[in-house]
Amino acid sequence: MTLEVVVVGLYRILGSLPTLKWPLAGGLLAIFVDLTDLFWFNVLDLGGVPDYQMFDKLADQVYLAVFLIVALRWTGPERTISIVLYLFRIVGFVLFELSGDRAVLLLFPNVFEFWFLFIAAFHHVQPAMTWTRLQLALVLVPLIGAKEVQEWALHWARLFDNITFLQALDQIRRWLLGLVGLA
Repeated sequence: MTLEVVVVGLYRILGSLPTLKWPLAGGLLAIFVDLTDLFWFNVLDLGGVPDYQMFDKLADQVYLAVFLIVALRWTGPERTISIVLYLFRIVGFVLFELSGDRAVLLLFPNVFEFWFLFIAAFHHVQPAMTWTRLQLALVLVPLIGAKEVQEWALHWARLFDNITFLQALDQIRRWLLGLVGLA
């Protein structure tokens, strides 16, 4: 384990903890920290990271566990669905670690992350709600679809492999401005 892995690992852990007090803001911060760890790996020179995919999936478990701790405070279907989605992702994580096949992550998308953020945001608008099955489906189906697109881009199409974090941001900026297609 390199000093770089330790520093970025601490960054990932500390970035998750505000979620315990502020579920929405802390959850968004944890996701931001997750997305920006590659930036730190690109600018730090403290020994590198031997296996980024393994590091990232292990570090993800920290913020997901923090999300679960918060979700266990919820009641009804919000709590139950959180637990099921968390366990579903854990199964995918274990299968990915055993196989090393990134396609496994398409079969076990991290919908828990999107669900958590949705419910945390929803609690700002309406703290308590009695959910119907139709309402749950109307929330979960688009969340699953959005997460599958993200998992496809990251793990199947590997759109961001072999480029630095800053290069990825520049490509996204250029695409948004209509300067180029995403490569």
